[in-house]
Amino acid sequence: MQAKTKKRYKRSKQRERILQLLKETDTHPTADWIYNHLKKEYPKLSLGNVYRNLNILVEQGLIRELNFGSTFDRYDAVTEKHYHFICQICGNIFDLLIPYDDSADRAAEAITGGKVFFHRKEFYGICKDCLEKGGTS
Repeated sequence: MQAKTKKRYKRSKQRERILQLLKETDTHPTADWIYNHLKKEYPKLSLGNVYRNLNILVEQGLIRELNFGSTFDRYDAVTEKHYHFICQICGNIFDLLIPYDDSADRAAEAITGGKVFFHRKEFYGICKDCLEKGGTS
């Protein structure tokens, strides 16, 4: 079995700007949010171009694609293993500074006999802002 070679891409100012924007925010934005934030800066930018660049950044390991079962995937510039909190009222996603539990990966390997690269854990509830606005459902 041959080792998979990483595809090389030409440098792209738009891709670099998308990565910079993701690093500047902790909101875990959608492609549409990124597009809306950059379309004035790049008038010829299309939503399709944003998706292509996001896919390249994911492939390069520079960002992570987050799919929480919603209509739109979100993107995260924090590539280290970590957990998330999702507010069920406003939909905001927050990084949680809880240590990643490598022992869960090893336990899953022991049970399956396979190799675990990472696991995901999300916490669902109501964020502080929504609680302060009276959200309790």
